[in-house]
Amino acid sequence: MNTYPIVFDVERATVMSRAHVLLRMLLVILLSCVIGAGDGLGLLYLGIPVAAAIFIARMGGERYVAENGERTCRWLAIVITLLAYLAFLTDDLPGGDTPIQLHIVSSGTPTVASALMRLVRAIPSALVLGLLSIISGIVGLIAALSILTLGRFPEVCWRFQLGIVRWEARLLGYLASVVEPYPPFSFDTQPSH
Repeated sequence: MNTYPIVFDVERATVMSRAHVLLRMLLVILLSCVIGAGDGLGLLYLGIPVAAAIFIARMGGERYVAENGERTCRWLAIVITLLAYLAFLTDDLPGGDTPIQLHIVSSGTPTVASALMRLVRAIPSALVLGLLSIISGIVGLIAALSILTLGRFPEVCWRFQLGIVRWEARLLGYLASVVEPYPPFSFDTQPSH
């Protein structure tokens, strides 16, 4: 049973839209032009703890988790839904009804120092995730080709992408200081429910 305070799951579609493959490619090109090479997760990993530290400095740790934590979780949900879309887990863009379930149980009393230290503490997890993301890019290419030819892609590839986005969700929640425990080094690909 999953005991980490961030649970991410996606209901798998039986058929995926070929048109969304093109939309994903355009979105990746646009994002690359706006935020530079790569997928911008590096900016998120740096920016989220800094933003959390700023809010914690203004509000205090308890108040940040209680009041701003919910708003932060909503922003994280948008980012994670976009990551799930780009990873071919769903054809639904952020906003509206999606087959994505993201549940975050906020906890802890972060300080400015603890929020900024998460940058350092997250390095091992971010490095492993970065290496796995290279493989995820290849799996994404396989997914695109498979969706274009078959309308779906292999279960094992879909599960791999699920594991990547689940890891990203847990790490981003930790970096945002909305959960206290360090995210597990776990490539969990099984359904959460």
